[in-house]
Amino acid sequence: MEPTEPTGPTQRDWTDEHVDRWQPVLPDLDPVVEGAVTRMKKLSVHLRRVREQSLVDFDLERHEFDTLHKLAGRGGSAAPSELAQDLDLAPASVTGRLDALERRGLVRRTQSTTDRRRVVVELTDTGRQTWRGAMDVLGHEEYRLLGVLDEGERARLNDMLRRIMLVAEEPGGPKPWHG
Repeated sequence: MEPTEPTGPTQRDWTDEHVDRWQPVLPDLDPVVEGAVTRMKKLSVHLRRVREQSLVDFDLERHEFDTLHKLAGRGGSAAPSELAQDLDLAPASVTGRLDALERRGLVRRTQSTTDRRRVVVELTDTGRQTWRGAMDVLGHEEYRLLGVLDEGERARLNDMLRRIMLVAEEPGGPKPWHG
């Protein structure tokens, strides 16, 4: 994708105004850290809104999408117990989800060909198309946003965010603040 407009020193976004507003209140505020964190939060909110709108557009509840997504992640076929584990839910909760998805024609349950006691859940063509359509909406928006960066910049951004996430994922959580 082509960048829309190059970002230069004269272009300001909402976050620039936010930082300007808070710097007099918090003189020790690092404008670069505040700007980066605020932009990450706003970007996350933006992508969440796009995802939620895609669910509306494809007539999916969040839990339905999550179930289809986990099933797709297993190649479109899984045992209910595997889905329960993937979704971190009790098996009875997964059964209820699968009942609703099956009524809508998004999944089908069949007996395993190798073990007749085992049930296999499969995405139907409609289920796969619905899941894929909702995924594509978000994917297109992600590419639109990151399209302002060239390939090397995207790789560097990804690497920098990985370094930040490694710190965020360290055991022990946030350190206490001592002012």
